Amino acid sequence: MMISELPGDENSAPTCRTYVFQNESHTLGNALKCIISRYEDVEFCGYTVPHPAESKMHFRIQAHETPALEILKRGLKDLEKVCDHTIDLFEKEVNDFGKS
Repeated sequence: MMISELPGDENSAPTCRTYVFQNESHTLGNALKCIISRYEDVEFCGYTVPHPAESKMHFRIQAHETPALEILKRGLKDLEKVCDHTIDLFEKEVNDFGKS
């Protein structure tokens, strides 16, 4: 996954940033938005896919005090934990079903 900041954001506060994810879409954007928008310090969190022919997603974070990059890193780690938990539960249920 390649992530960069949207040009022009370097002039805004570190708590307000838009990140460009290459080769990503609504799948990651919606899941990440759902997790990050629940953080207490987050004022706004959203994403767009500028054009269906382009394989990129813009992800915006605006926070009260915490730097946006820290929030993004935390969100990605939390999303990974959710995915790992989901896979573990799925595999357990498949094994339990196979035993019956």
